Amino acid sequence: MTYKSLLQLAAAVMTLGIFAVSVNAQGPVGDKAKADAIQAHTAAATAAAKEDFKSSLNMCTPPAPAPAQRGAGGGGQQNPAAPAPAAAEASKAFDNLYFVGLRSVAAWAIQTSGGIILIDALNNAKDAENTIVPGLKHLGLDPNQIKYVVITHSHGDHYGGAQYLIDHFHPRTVMSDADWKGVEGPLQFDNPNWSKPPKRDITINDGYKLTLGDTTITLYVTPGHTPGTISPVIPVKDNGRTHSALLWGGTGFNFERTAPNFKRYAESADRMSEIVGKSGIDVFLSNHPNVDSALAKLDALKTRGAGQPNPFVVGPDTVKRFLKVVGECARAQLATF
Repeated sequence: MTYKSLLQLAAAVMTLGIFAVSVNAQGPVGDKAKADAIQAHTAAATAAAKEDFKSSLNMCTPPAPAPAQRGAGGGGQQNPAAPAPAAAEASKAFDNLYFVGLRSVAAWAIQTSGGIILIDALNNAKDAENTIVPGLKHLGLDPNQIKYVVITHSHGDHYGGAQYLIDHFHPRTVMSDADWKGVEGPLQFDNPNWSKPPKRDITINDGYKLTLGDTTITLYVTPGHTPGTISPVIPVKDNGRTHSALLWGGTGFNFERTAPNFKRYAESADRMSEIVGKSGIDVFLSNHPNVDSALAKLDALKTRGAGQPNPFVVGPDTVKRFLKVVGECARAQLATF
């Protein structure tokens, strides 16, 4: 081998060595960039959460556990081996909005001049019969006046009682196209505690206006928790004064763990935050009472004095803070990919 050839070989070996060091460095550098991004989004979520939304910060922790198998239950919302969910007292939140759910999962009844719009139907026929129906009666409402059941998303702890209500009171049932498809094919989750989903009825698109009597609610499709989660915006009245409530239709990250799913969730939170700002939405609601502290707020209303504020009226900035929490947690998860 000539001297020139030896020089060329040495140069090639050196180049390969530099390349190898560069490639090996990408692991630690890439890991640090991921860790920094996760930390930044988690910090932003933590700052937004303050004390009232601290319970949602566990959504930031990577990796979020994906459902182990079909039949595992609603992302931890229900345990097939657990005792029956604890009931909560049916209570009035606003002049036209009532809680008729369980301690673990909510159903909200909107009273209008033309009847009742029910948001979600709990786990099963037994819950509908033993919680929703007597809860309405306790509050002086007639279950026969249920005209619509809006199902926020295609998990059984929200649709399970719908068929009982359809069979006994004949309301129309409302869901998005994507989530009707979700219950028409193989279920994302199933659980022996959940009754079967109802058959497709009314299919809504994003921004659908559902009017009953003197009340119109707007149904936004906010993909993330499920492909077609619905987040209703509801006009509510407190001592005659009108407020606007956002019910965030799906909170947890119990979906297939993919970058597009987390991106979609974050984008839905961002979009609804813009709508909150433009519309002045000042009430935050959830379909799980631990998320919006609904039970504590309902208890506070029992001792509310004349002229004292309704604890559900938190202002647009607080509603946006919640959306910031879940959006930043979704981005923290997205940063792991």
